[in-house]
Amino acid sequence: MSIHEIVLPDTKPETEWILGRAVQKVSPFRTHARLQTAIVVALEPWSRGRGDVGTEWRFRVAPAGEIRRPLVPDVAYVRNERLAGLEGRELEAPEFSPDVAIEIRSPGDRVRRIEHKIGVYLATGASLVIVVDPSRRTVHLHDARGVRELRGDDAIEHSALPGFSLALPELFKAADPPPR
Repeated sequence: MSIHEIVLPDTKPETEWILGRAVQKVSPFRTHARLQTAIVVALEPWSRGRGDVGTEWRFRVAPAGEIRRPLVPDVAYVRNERLAGLEGRELEAPEFSPDVAIEIRSPGDRVRRIEHKIGVYLATGASLVIVVDPSRRTVHLHDARGVRELRGDDAIEHSALPGFSLALPELFKAADPPPR
């Protein structure tokens, strides 16, 4: 292991470095998987020609004065300009946060860990961190200006995703039980 980077083994589900320790991501259940899919399905056509969208993409980030460590958002978006010229390991696991990191809360997620990840993402270059809470059917948009809560008929819209819009009813419909 490098003294400049915390290197964790590839695991299923992925392991991240949060609050000074290795934490394996919660294996997602149906609701988590359905919301993750709905977000990717909405972002993918919008992102064509703009950048890459991926699920469970590992990023190797280092807040100022701290050691580099892995974080793995549920969904990530990175602009083409930031990926240009990267290849190999640097492309597969970039040394920066995605432009947009999306985390979907699971029942076992601890608020402190999510808050830590939000802070690290923003400190290492993310323009926006989106936290989806299926149990409350809310979405929180975190950026340098603060946090904005979305609920009801609101839509996910932000300058980090110019021209993109995803209505919350459409998003959360993906998590509804199948019709009988």
